[in-house]
Amino acid sequence: MSEREQTASFDRVGSGFEPFDTADAALDRIEALYESGARHLREAFAERRPAEAFYPYLAFSLRPGDIPDDVKPRFGVVLEPGFYGTTLTRPELFRSYWQAQIENLLQCYRQPVHVGLSRRPMPLPYVMEEAVTGLTESDLKLLRNNYALPDLHATDDTIANCEIIPDQGAPRALALFTAERTDYSLARLHHYTGTAPRHFQRFILLTNYQRYVDGFRDFARSCIDGEASDPEHRAYDAFIEPGDAVYTRDGQHGQPLETLPQMPAYHLRRPDGDGITLINIGVGPSNAKTITDHLAVLRPHCWLMVGHCAGLRRTQLLGDYVLAHGYVRDDHVLDDDLPTWVPVPPIAEVQVALQEAMQAVTGLEERDIKTRLRTGTVLTTDNRNWELRLRSLFTQINMSRSIAVDMESATIAANGFRFRVPYGTLLCVSDKPLHGELKLRGMANAFYRERVSQHLMVGIETMRLLRLRGVDSLHSRKLRGFDEPAFR
Repeated sequence: MSEREQTASFDRVGSGFEPFDTADAALDRIEALYESGARHLREAFAERRPAEAFYPYLAFSLRPGDIPDDVKPRFGVVLEPGFYGTTLTRPELFRSYWQAQIENLLQCYRQPVHVGLSRRPMPLPYVMEEAVTGLTESDLKLLRNNYALPDLHATDDTIANCEIIPDQGAPRALALFTAERTDYSLARLHHYTGTAPRHFQRFILLTNYQRYVDGFRDFARSCIDGEASDPEHRAYDAFIEPGDAVYTRDGQHGQPLETLPQMPAYHLRRPDGDGITLINIGVGPSNAKTITDHLAVLRPHCWLMVGHCAGLRRTQLLGDYVLAHGYVRDDHVLDDDLPTWVPVPPIAEVQVALQEAMQAVTGLEERDIKTRLRTGTVLTTDNRNWELRLRSLFTQINMSRSIAVDMESATIAANGFRFRVPYGTLLCVSDKPLHGELKLRGMANAFYRERVSQHLMVGIETMRLLRLRGVDSLHSRKLRGFDEPAFR
């Protein structure tokens, strides 16, 4: 890329670009630009006068000869000379994440990053939600005529879905999500979970039963109260419930919501953000896709499904565990975004941690684990009453060698693959409909009492093991394609 081409690229995407050779300096500039724009919009709205502001833009440009031969990191790879960039939002949430990505670029290529203002306007509702609360018809007219509103034509998943073919005249993506796509999901996360995005931790447990929430709340409060024996558990400093009610060693601050949102989230916080968030996603692949679509913008280190399933083998007992190493995707909700011909491989680091956590929590010797844990294929369906279609499903179940049926796991794994978020599944057998052991109320209650606490603790212990082993090992190259944005 010539100097003239580089200048033209900067002019195409924005203005006021400055070079930076340290991540901290670049981040300070990004934060200043974002806060200045957000403040300008807030002040203008308070005075009911027209205004516009623009997202910050991070650019990185390489010329022929700038790429060292020994660049082989897990992420941060720029494959060829060219102009790369992305719009950015909410620096108070993403500063530490951006810092790691920018430092990697600077260290690998020894070329500066550039920060300026993009040509993409910041929608007022993403800057101040109260601007669109309780709108009258005249208020809506005022918004439309005087401020930028969310633009769905610029909000999609074409980067993550590998749908953008490189164009020599256009900037290459530096990140999976643009600022508008990120802001869209941050607003949805707050809506669906009842907690602000700032509370979300980077290790995420997804479940489909309220009893897991009850167990997680008890465990979290014991950690905050200093009752946990493990020093790692005592490192948590707060527990946050829907309504942004925060429980610390100093007591309760705020009150949890009495009426829960659709997919309530609970956060066991660590000061470094590497705590655990548990979300009760309810039942079904639609909810599973919805929540992971939005969680992905936070760039978590891992999400893990800990729920219940129907066991398909005679040798399985109620309460046995299923560790998925393959999936039959009969959920259909991701078919347009990730076709079913795309394989969804197991993530070795997560699989190993799950099995080790299982052994640690149950106290079983390694040779005895197979008496309680079955590894195999999970079939995920979008039909809760799939048992009534057994005649048509019989061959599919048998041919796929599936050992369990559920309604969320394949969706969560597939969206993890799609968004480059490490994933895993540990299910607990709650019924065996093929063998006459249906999920009856009395049987289910006895099962839940015996197994929920242990199952939850396996999930928590898995996250602890993954954190201790270092998150760099989690972000596997198998999740990345041959033409990827540099940011993981």
